[in-house]
Amino acid sequence: MTENRSRHHKRTRRAAARLAVWAAALAAAVSSCARMGQPDGGWFDETPPRVVSSAPHDGATDVSSGKISIRFDEYVKIEDASNKVVVSPPQIEVPEIRTAGKEIRVELKDSLKPGMTYTIDFSDAISDNNEGNPMGNYTYSFSTGGHIDTLEVAGTVVDASNLEPVKGILVGLYSDMADSAFTTKPMLRVSRTDSRGRFIIRGVAPGAYRAYALQDADGNYLYSQKSEMLAFSADSIVPTSGPDIRQDTIWRDSLRIESIVRTGYTHFYPDDIVLRAFTAEQTDRYLIKTERKDPDRIGVFFSYGSDSLPSVRGLDFDASTAFITEPSERNDTITYWLRDTALVNRDTLTLELTYMMTDTTGLLVERTDTVQALPRVSYATRKKEQDKLREDWLKEVEKARKKGEPHDSVMPVEPLAVRMRTGTSLDPDRNVVLEMPSPLARCDTSAIHLYSKRDTLWYRARFEFKPVEGKLREYRLRAEWRPGVEYSLEIDSAAFEDIYGLVSDKFKSGLRVRSMDEYSSLTVSLSGVVDTGVVVQLLNSSDNVVKQTRAPGGSAEFFYVMPGTYYLRAFADTNGNGRWDTGDYGAGRQPERVTYYPKAVECKAKWDVTVSWNMAALPADRQKPSAITKQKPDQERRRTNRNAERARGLGIQYTGQGQP
Repeated sequence: MTENRSRHHKRTRRAAARLAVWAAALAAAVSSCARMGQPDGGWFDETPPRVVSSAPHDGATDVSSGKISIRFDEYVKIEDASNKVVVSPPQIEVPEIRTAGKEIRVELKDSLKPGMTYTIDFSDAISDNNEGNPMGNYTYSFSTGGHIDTLEVAGTVVDASNLEPVKGILVGLYSDMADSAFTTKPMLRVSRTDSRGRFIIRGVAPGAYRAYALQDADGNYLYSQKSEMLAFSADSIVPTSGPDIRQDTIWRDSLRIESIVRTGYTHFYPDDIVLRAFTAEQTDRYLIKTERKDPDRIGVFFSYGSDSLPSVRGLDFDASTAFITEPSERNDTITYWLRDTALVNRDTLTLELTYMMTDTTGLLVERTDTVQALPRVSYATRKKEQDKLREDWLKEVEKARKKGEPHDSVMPVEPLAVRMRTGTSLDPDRNVVLEMPSPLARCDTSAIHLYSKRDTLWYRARFEFKPVEGKLREYRLRAEWRPGVEYSLEIDSAAFEDIYGLVSDKFKSGLRVRSMDEYSSLTVSLSGVVDTGVVVQLLNSSDNVVKQTRAPGGSAEFFYVMPGTYYLRAFADTNGNGRWDTGDYGAGRQPERVTYYPKAVECKAKWDVTVSWNMAALPADRQKPSAITKQKPDQERRRTNRNAERARGLGIQYTGQGQP
């Protein structure tokens, strides 16, 4: 009996040993499989984090604490929480959001509002800690009342001036329909746009709302600074929902589609809101700076223009006839040219500047400042440099004299450098513009000659030479520029003399007007909603204006178009000034409406191109061609597919479940 018991114990021990070996082998295999992404060739972790619990639970009601803990099945991290995570209703005091191992902990610092649904939209900020597999868009919600509000509204924010998607701008709802709400109350519910300009506002209660967008510089969730980009709409939004069906694509790997399934879901409306964002014109007027960068001029820079120029009184010189004034188009920059070289050579000029500025109440009031105008380089330094140049010239003259070479007896004076703002090739609808470096005291038009070439002979061509309106130092030479003809512009020396006695040198430039065979023409026929006074612009591949014209009767014509790929933009020039104007929230004025033709236009030499453009065919967020859209979508965060690649390398079939 004892012997049998002994044999039984031995067999039991051997079986246990074999079982231990098998268990160890199995553990080793499991361990090998569990070492995801290790150099030993194990399978990669492609499973995104999964929420296993939360406190309070997602969708909880009657919550009284602002501390939230969300637990996952693996270690997680949050990317760019300050920009990607949005809490609604908005929090004036920044919430604390941090990871702790397998948990995300959120603490809302503001007091919770009674009967309110709270949403914490993490967007795609959550991913696992090792492989960075994104969880996907995730929103956590709870309510301080007895129910959860689940309605949503969605849309897009575009830049009103060029229909670029606006990334990262705050979008909010107000149940208060008064215009003053946007400037006096924080937004009720908020979201933030992604790189496509898209937004979704969640947790919305039934009712009527107005939507706004705001580049919230001071973090108070209301429009309080004119420098903040904003968008507003007078339309009332009533959120609704209904059942719908969508097609979902199931991918076997990054290249192959497994199947396409039809899935039922709840569709929330409206989901096509378009807000046109703009920055209001800075109309507050104040003096930015005065500077005397060059000794012969004093620059005065304002934040905004005025109908009248400042008055200047010299405190240590007579300013009544001391200046030639060169204002900018809007009188926001004024250059005061000193007439007298004696004043140019003075290092300090003290003057009294009287101008209109905006006070704290927003009214224009008169202000007087005392300004000391000092050049960047003192007269002594400039004189020293001039003496050095003369000394060097005298040395060269002496060398030439000793060698018996011809030389000047008077040091040559630097000529007046006239700049021609035209290339050697000219379009028939353009003119030659000459820019002077300083104001002119004399202009001798008889010293200007224009010749045209016919066959092999040159003939005088008629022209007109006049100052450009509103430009002190620019002059335009107009002529009948004939396609395919060569011209020669010749200007005698001393044709121009500036206020300091400098005269221009002899000048000659050949000009060639391109032939008609080198051009295309483009006619744009407009339909749909055509605004009064619409201006159509021809754009290059950089979204810059090449030509623009008005479209009387709904037709815009562009002549002398160089071959190439172009794009079209139009804006409603409501005030007839020929340029796009921004909006004004205080006045309830929207920016002038901009529309893009959604396709490229190919212009070829000797072709007459016609485009029919229905301006109402597409909403504003779908008009601008992607080729000229500068705000590109961010790369979508996706799960890795390295296991599929590894399986192909091993010659085995990948099931898509993390391993074959």
